[in-house]
Amino acid sequence: MQGYESSTYGDHMADHDAIGWPVAKDEDAAVGFLVDVAKPGHALELGVGTGRVALPLAERGVRVTGIDASPVMLQQMADKPGSAQVRAVQGDFAEAAVDGTFDLVYAVQHTFFLLRDQETQIRCFQNVAARLAPGGAFVLQLFVPDPHRLIQPQASDALHVALDQVVLRVSKFDRVAQTVNRQYVAITEGGTKLYPMVFRYAWPTELDLMARLAGLRLEGRWDGWSRAPFSAEGGYVVVYRKPAEAV
Repeated sequence: MQGYESSTYGDHMADHDAIGWPVAKDEDAAVGFLVDVAKPGHALELGVGTGRVALPLAERGVRVTGIDASPVMLQQMADKPGSAQVRAVQGDFAEAAVDGTFDLVYAVQHTFFLLRDQETQIRCFQNVAARLAPGGAFVLQLFVPDPHRLIQPQASDALHVALDQVVLRVSKFDRVAQTVNRQYVAITEGGTKLYPMVFRYAWPTELDLMARLAGLRLEGRWDGWSRAPFSAEGGYVVVYRKPAEAV
């Protein structure tokens, strides 16, 4: 998508919660899972956004650093109560360019897939592994791609239909590069607003290989934060662990 940059998604989507269309409400479950993994310690969130998970995680006693490319997102987090508990860094989360080591690095709501090519995703794994303390964990909330949606080169569907608003999702698929160019189109009586997104999906086995290349091992994969058995349908949570003794 011409003109799309690493901060574009966040700068446009910062008012997502205010639009009125469905947003995942899994903060409590996510925080409980992450606290159990961090026990408590120092955590780094990749693509921290407005602090939806980082802020309640910090309230539970975890020291949290959050990195995001979007100054608009970071400002929204700074305006929220308790934001002083989270160290905010503006930058490309693929580089994980922050000081210190971490017991936990995590990314929620498919944020990892916002890295738009395989090389960048591999580099992110390597940078995360370099910043994890021995025994530390890399936790990702992702989705298994639906091959039925990828059969056609493009697709459109209605996500939200209400008396005062319609939200459409329009996508173009590149099945070789595994990329999706997408626009969410919010139409109201006051006008139309566009929310662009470009992402690269990866299959679970591909992610496992990226982890191995970075020196991490697969600890477990579940259908969500509740640790329900993995079914390969829809969203899931995966944990990669750095060996307790560096290799």
